[in-house]
Amino acid sequence: MFLKQVFLGILGTSFGLFTAGGVFTVLIAVGLIPRFAGKMHVAGKILIFEEAVVLGTLAGNFFSVFDDWGGLGELVLTRQLFGVVRTETIWEWIGSGMLIVFGLFAGIFVGCLALAIAEMLDTIPIFSRRIGFRHGLGIVVLSIALGKVAGSLLYFIKEVYLYGGS
Repeated sequence: MFLKQVFLGILGTSFGLFTAGGVFTVLIAVGLIPRFAGKMHVAGKILIFEEAVVLGTLAGNFFSVFDDWGGLGELVLTRQLFGVVRTETIWEWIGSGMLIVFGLFAGIFVGCLALAIAEMLDTIPIFSRRIGFRHGLGIVVLSIALGKVAGSLLYFIKEVYLYGGS
């Protein structure tokens, strides 16, 4: 039984490293981090960006695997720092704010990654040349982004994730 657990641990760690290597390879191949640094005019601090991506990925993986260690909410609620009702209300507001900030940054990251991949493949310019589309390409891209935002908002407001699409 012990050897089986060791073998599964080694396999899980290996597959996790392979997956992380693939993710970081995609990020490097599309040049997302240097593009962020270039757009923000802080190219001299690119190592900080790269370290932030790595540390954020490691922290996210750690807290998704070891969720008992990320129980800050449980700690706050058991201590009742502001009284029973006020602590729950304040923590709900703080939690909602944290989710909004995380969702905003995650959406920005995913959107930038998708655009970097599309730009790397030159799909937008090739498509616009093929159909003879010359003016208003920025409006089309903005419309696509706003449609994605509207769809995401509907998805979460209607709580589709709880019961599926039907």
